[in-house]
Amino acid sequence: MKIAIIGGGASGLMAGGFLAKKGYDVCIFDSNEKCGKKIYITGKGRCNVTNNTDIEGYLQNVVNGKKFMMSAINGFSCQDTIKFFEENKVKLKMERGNRVFPQSDKASDITKALVNHAKDCKFLLENKVEKIVKIENQFLVKTKMGIYRFDKVIIATGGKSYPATGSQGDGYRFAEEFGHSVVSPRPALVPIQIKDEFCKDLEGLSLKNIKLNAIYDNNTFSQLGELLFTNNAISGPLALSLSSFIGKAKDVKISIDFKPALDEKMLNERILRDTSNMPNKNVKYLLKGLLPARLVEVFSQRLNLSLTQKVNLLTKEQRLELISLLKNFSLKYDKLYPIESGIITAGGVNLKEINPKTMESKIVLGLYFIGEVLDIDCLTGGFNLQTAFSTAYACSQNI
Repeated sequence: MKIAIIGGGASGLMAGGFLAKKGYDVCIFDSNEKCGKKIYITGKGRCNVTNNTDIEGYLQNVVNGKKFMMSAINGFSCQDTIKFFEENKVKLKMERGNRVFPQSDKASDITKALVNHAKDCKFLLENKVEKIVKIENQFLVKTKMGIYRFDKVIIATGGKSYPATGSQGDGYRFAEEFGHSVVSPRPALVPIQIKDEFCKDLEGLSLKNIKLNAIYDNNTFSQLGELLFTNNAISGPLALSLSSFIGKAKDVKISIDFKPALDEKMLNERILRDTSNMPNKNVKYLLKGLLPARLVEVFSQRLNLSLTQKVNLLTKEQRLELISLLKNFSLKYDKLYPIESGIITAGGVNLKEINPKTMESKIVLGLYFIGEVLDIDCLTGGFNLQTAFSTAYACSQNI
């Protein structure tokens, strides 16, 4: 049996290796000069390959496609991914939030392991697929280099994020040409653009142990973690996670709780204590004890409070306003960064048209879809790559 895999990324390489080991004649097409180009930039070049969690932990981090993924994740779990790479001589380590990385901190080790796993496949690189058609029981795959015949075709082309790596949305076009519907691709895991002018003054400021809250179209989001300010946006794990939920929202309100461990009563007691300890100091020193230095000016402006005012002259109303701002610092939402900036793409081939146990099209027999081209997206932490591996395994085991 001859099988074509369109796309030599994480899912394509994983599926290709398993299929070749079953004795099938597998060709992997990729428009790049080498496979796994997007893997090299994941996790800031370190590749967060999976998450050391159980099946329920994985499913809790699936934003869209949870029910669809139940069969695939049971067939190839996060623990199976860890075992796979260790058996392929990649030493792994676990970091905050159970994120799993190669011990070397080199994404290239993951790519090499996957390419080695697929070593029995035929690689047709720098060979962009232009069209796929099915005539009777055979698929014709057309590239500039010629027309190739196959018994089955697996689409593993990824989404539309990071187009320089080859993810240009070709898989969506192939799907539609075969009669599939595609849920409009939209950015996910991207920075969130903010209208507030002070944002540019905070560029590079990293906040830890804060809570990001949001209300969007009558839904709520609330998570503890890290946040980063850029010149016109918020980024970092919290903002990226929130972006996956608000892509289609019409009304978004965002706020930061700078002191999630303290309620308003505890904060009031702390500020009263600080006030009594430094009665003749300027308000600037009080704020410096509560916030990173770069936020002091922003807070004073929001509170309309002079930094040179003496602490002992703070009124009760000013103190309560400060507490309220520490617990509920609003940000003016503008929009998400464009899809090209996303770590992953939300949207994709409609899951209702795909068999969740085999990844085969319900419309065209012998046609399969795996990885990010499907309408599945997860939060950060290794869950999106795990989706690629689980769908690839399900597909390869059922052909």
